[in-house]
Amino acid sequence: MEALKTKSDESSKMPDNTVVKRILSGEKELFEILLRRYNQTLYRAIRSYLKEEEDINDVMQDTYLKAYEKLQQYQGAAAFSTWLIRIGINEALLRIRNSRKHQMLYTEPTSHTSEKIFQLSDYHQMNPEKQAIQQEIRRLIERSIDQLSDKYRVIYVLKEVEGMENSDIAACLGISDSNVKVRLHRAKNLLKDALYKQAASKDIFEFGNQRCDLLVDNVMKRI
Repeated sequence: MEALKTKSDESSKMPDNTVVKRILSGEKELFEILLRRYNQTLYRAIRSYLKEEEDINDVMQDTYLKAYEKLQQYQGAAAFSTWLIRIGINEALLRIRNSRKHQMLYTEPTSHTSEKIFQLSDYHQMNPEKQAIQQEIRRLIERSIDQLSDKYRVIYVLKEVEGMENSDIAACLGISDSNVKVRLHRAKNLLKDALYKQAASKDIFEFGNQRCDLLVDNVMKRI
C-alpha cells in the first residue's frame, strides 16, 4: 500500500510534458493527473463564459475528451494549461453559438451554482458570524464579476483569480499582451463601479427587524 502511494505521489509531481509523453506511449490512466491538476483552472475559464452548471460540466467534459483525442498535436511550445484552456474557451463559445438561449446567458446571474469562483482557505475555521459575512462578500463579488461582459470577465478571472501571466492569457485568447492589459484595466474599473453600485444601498448599516426588537425589549425591561 505504501509503495502504491509513493508511486502515485511521484506521478502527480511529473511535469506536464512528461505526463503527456507517457499517455501517448500507452499509459492513458495518467490522463487523470492532468484532469485533477487543471480542473479548477478550466472550470474558472469556462465559468467566465457560461453560467449554468450543467452547461459548464458538459463543456469541461467535451474539452477533456477533445484534448485527449488531439493530445498528439500538443507540441509543448506553450504550457499545457494554456493549450487546454484555449480548447475549453473554444468549446464554450461553440456551446453559446449553438444554444437557442444564448441571448439570455448574461442577463441575470444564476444563484444556484454548486461551486463558486472564490474559495477561502480558512473558511471552516471562522465562527458562524464571520462565515456569513465572508459568504455575502463572495456573493457580492461574484455578482459583480457576472455583470462584466465575457471578454472582460475571462481576463479578470484568469489574471486576478487564477494568477496567470499576461502572455499565457494572450495565448489562450489569441490576442496581444497589450490587449490583455487594456482589457484587464477596463475590467477592474467596471468591477469597481459595479461593486460601488451594489454597496451604495439604503440598506447599508440597517438596524431593524430582530435587532431592533431585541434592543427595544432589553431597554423596556430595564426602565
